[in-house]
Amino acid sequence: PVCLISTGCGLGMLPWFPGTWASLAALPVAWIIREQAGTTGLAAATAVVFLIGLWTSEVYTRRTRERDPGAIVVDEIAAMLLVLIVVPLNWGWFGAGFVLFRIADTIKPWPVSWADRSIGGGLGVMVDDIGAALYAMAALWGIKLVLG
Repeated sequence: PVCLISTGCGLGMLPWFPGTWASLAALPVAWIIREQAGTTGLAAATAVVFLIGLWTSEVYTRRTRERDPGAIVVDEIAAMLLVLIVVPLNWGWFGAGFVLFRIADTIKPWPVSWADRSIGGGLGVMVDDIGAALYAMAALWGIKLVLG
């Protein structure tokens, strides 16, 4: 179960851009949760995925003795769900959230870059993506303000 969850049902094993594929896979999941349970349900699902991700990432990093194995993508899934809490249930906004999160996760602005380098274990794996999600959320809020 640790490998299955940590790798997003194997998405983390894909040879190219596993984090991007996992983020993309989170979009329809978030859509369904938002349709069925609203924003509160998506927030609850995000918290559950984050907590489970902490545990599985900790076990996975200990087993592999790697600081942040590329195969772990549960962090991208939790972060993508977090980003989508702040946007309307609309594919355009979901797409914008996806793009902004991938940009923030790739460039890792400070303090995300610091967290990525400094915090180890499962917490380190999870927290840098949550930080990138916060940047994407802030950008989305800004866009929503500008567009009215």
